[in-house]
Amino acid sequence: MGRAYEYRKARKFKRWGNMARVFTRLGREITMAAKNGGGDPNLNPRLRLLLQNARSENMPKDTVDRAIKKATEKDLKDYKDLVYEGKAMHGIALVIETATDNPTRTVANVRSYFTKCNGTLGTTGMLDFLFDRKCSFQVEAKEGINIEDLELELIDYGVEEVFAEEDTIMIFAEFTSFGPIQKHLEENEFVIKSFRFERIPNETKTLTAEEAADVEKLIEKLEEDDDVTNVFHNMVIAE
Repeated sequence: MGRAYEYRKARKFKRWGNMARVFTRLGREITMAAKNGGGDPNLNPRLRLLLQNARSENMPKDTVDRAIKKATEKDLKDYKDLVYEGKAMHGIALVIETATDNPTRTVANVRSYFTKCNGTLGTTGMLDFLFDRKCSFQVEAKEGINIEDLELELIDYGVEEVFAEEDTIMIFAEFTSFGPIQKHLEENEFVIKSFRFERIPNETKTLTAEEAADVEKLIEKLEEDDDVTNVFHNMVIAE
């Protein structure tokens, strides 16, 4: 197995602390997707997948509908996608993705979390070389599908790694391959359960459980912030 498999096994896409926060962040993503590509999921591939993510998280339909409707409101705040980078204790690299209508507030909050947890907020791009941007799809397994054959079939679409996980299939590819892969999967009647954009570390650092706990304190503070959408790190905990 490759890096994507090891990353998936280590991270397991840890859920946010409560469903209210999950719905808030998903709602914001849905609103932004509808604003940029229109509110019709049949004509907006990004929105179509976000709606599937919402279903997999059991997000109420009326909450989803409000998020789409919000995109048409004239007074909709202009959210921006901003990325921050820094070092946690023990030299662990962190990349923090945010969606915010107030960058001044967001950077102040992020900086305060690093300071309180003995970390250092850095400059944009300083850690970019440590992570590769990828997209991932989780699709329902189909009867008679051979994983190796599927991987060979998808190589032409930029797929780098395919592996089974319980009753689903995980597909990882270059960030820029997202559109063609989504189209191919839908045209071949694969049920996409969820998708994500990832930053997979190409260089990791192993910590003891005690050291990892120091880093987790910072990650938890960041993930509790409503402006933060994702936190990626290059930490591996020693077994």
